[in-house]
Amino acid sequence: MKVLVLSLLLGLVCDAQEADDQKGLSQLSGKWRTVYIASTIPDKIAENGPFRAYLCYLVFDDEQGTVDFYFYVKLNGEWVAKHVTGKKTKNNTYVVEYEGENKFEVIYASDTVLVVSVVNKDKNKRCGEIQLAAIFVKVNDIEEKALEIFKELLKLKRIEEKYIVNFFESGN
Repeated sequence: MKVLVLSLLLGLVCDAQEADDQKGLSQLSGKWRTVYIASTIPDKIAENGPFRAYLCYLVFDDEQGTVDFYFYVKLNGEWVAKHVTGKKTKNNTYVVEYEGENKFEVIYASDTVLVVSVVNKDKNKRCGEIQLAAIFVKVNDIEEKALEIFKELLKLKRIEEKYIVNFFESGN
């Protein structure tokens, strides 16, 4: 069964990456919002958790091989603006320093939806590798294909659905 799930996800990822490679991620720069974020360590995405991040803006620079993240996190009940920059390591994958080292990978991209995978090496080394997945949108609608890919990504990363934060419903 795992082979079937992995094959399906691999096929969807290959389709998405072919499209991304043709147009480059720079075209996706702009305003984005977090819709869903999930983690293998629920405390990381809980209220005041470092990865309960509300994304505002992404800037992909294909020529420089960088991505800039502009987002907010809630610390002690207050929203705090953050900015971090990642360096491209290979197709659609960036290394970003935030709460440790992060491997940020765009799994699926369209003009209005991004599905991303993040592997965080916890800076305190208490949690080891933390698996995260997220959906970012430019509009209020999420493509069915993006939801399917997100659900498959959760299975692959062994993230339980109860550990998903829904930013639409939570009022964040």
